[in-house]
Amino acid sequence: MKASDLYGLDIRGAEFAKACGGLCTEGCVTLAPIGQDAWALGDSKRPDAQPLRFTGAELAAAGIDPARFGLTA
Repeated sequence: MKASDLYGLDIRGAEFAKACGGLCTEGCVTLAPIGQDAWALGDSKRPDAQPLRFTGAELAAAGIDPARFGLTA
């Protein structure tokens, strides 16, 4: 999938998982699979903000491992 197509995917109903760097008292990064090799990355401190979208390769390049969120690629 081309990165430019990611924002055309409907993420309503996506189930986001949290990964925290500490105690999760100040917010967490959230991640959800949104399609074939497509991910949405959000911020629990800003639930109204639109999540950013990434391909699996982009997540890997950024050092983000879905397994840390309890998710599989």
